[in-house]
Amino acid sequence: MYKNLIAALIAFAVSIPSAFAQADKPSTSPLKVGFVYVTPRLPSGWVHQHELGRLAMEDKLNKNGRKVQTVFVENVAEGADAERVIRDMAQQGAGLIFTPSFGYMEPTMKVAADFPNVKFESITGYKTAPNVSAANARYYEGRFLAGIAAGRVSKTGIAGYVAGFPIPEVIQGINAFALGMRSVNPQAQVKLIWLNSWFDPAREREAAMTLMNQKADVLSFHTASEAVMVAAQERGKMAIAYHSDMRHIAPQAQLLAITHHWGDYYSQRAAEVIQGTWESGNVWGGVREKMIKVGDFGPKLPMRVQSELMRLQRAIGRGSLQPFAGPILDNQDQVVLARGQSLSDKEILNMHFLVQGVQGQLP
Repeated sequence: MYKNLIAALIAFAVSIPSAFAQADKPSTSPLKVGFVYVTPRLPSGWVHQHELGRLAMEDKLNKNGRKVQTVFVENVAEGADAERVIRDMAQQGAGLIFTPSFGYMEPTMKVAADFPNVKFESITGYKTAPNVSAANARYYEGRFLAGIAAGRVSKTGIAGYVAGFPIPEVIQGINAFALGMRSVNPQAQVKLIWLNSWFDPAREREAAMTLMNQKADVLSFHTASEAVMVAAQERGKMAIAYHSDMRHIAPQAQLLAITHHWGDYYSQRAAEVIQGTWESGNVWGGVREKMIKVGDFGPKLPMRVQSELMRLQRAIGRGSLQPFAGPILDNQDQVVLARGQSLSDKEILNMHFLVQGVQGQLP
């Protein structure tokens, strides 16, 4: 009897280190990563590029074993709906949540305060916290190059611009486009229509038609659908595809595309969460970081202009070409920046004026 008791005690004692060793092993469960999309998933556009980023992250991190599991919810309105969806993802065990829309910033901050162990990535936002990082792209670099293309091919010297909301990144794009266009045609004009919406295909189309009726033969836009491209295709005009290549719906209209690339960033941040090295920060990448590219040229853009744009894109990547270099005047003919100077990142991020040549106002 005593022999049996002693043997049982020895066996229990031996099992204790083994049990603790098992408890100390890192979890082999994949990291659950959530994505919240502001529009439906479409064949191209803003959400499409983030969807490609999600898929690229899965492909890269799951090659040697399943390290991530992704979930997404699409067509989520900014505001209360966004907060509900983000909160639900956190409650369902997501360890990392990407919220790629400016209007998701405040809901993200609110939910993050209640889930300190979850990491959040506010894409296009600027507020941060210990568990909230912000990231954005220098869209204006591509816009400047697109403006040069528009200036080279426009016969009327008038471009149209359909814009979502008057936030700094949109204003940056409008101004960079106008500066690029006027750098090759000093008399060029950019006519502007505000929608105060990211995704309203009917109104985007209506705005495009209005601008073409006002002699705009090149269109640009900062909204989330393909409506402007379709309108340009129907009217035989030219347009700049934004976010992604849109030749599948506007093969003759597309001059070029300014594309956004999120896969590398998403993969890096998820890997850091898995490795325990993730830290909050604020990333603003552009051509140099390969987050912004100009290409996917259409048939109406001459080869000489294509070559010019690729050369200038390399110059932007090197830092030898600055889109916001003086002299710059606003559209009230007031000097904003003197010759020989360049706007700082802080000044670009807080931009609240329209440059000379833009026909429109800030609401």
